[in-house]
Amino acid sequence: MPEKNMMDPELLEILVCPVTRGMLHYDREKQELISEKAGLAYPVREGIPILLPEEARKLA
Repeated sequence: MPEKNMMDPELLEILVCPVTRGMLHYDREKQELISEKAGLAYPVREGIPILLPEEARKLA
């Protein structure tokens, strides 16, 4: 069982940005999935990715 602040690597391989359908990169420190194409950071709460654009943080 993965740690609370870890993403399952197999899950990360199949997840895509809901806006661009592009790859996501996991930022372990910030607990976010980053979509560089969309300029969004999706939160990961208790190991569960929240892939809702309205929940995402805009990247600077």
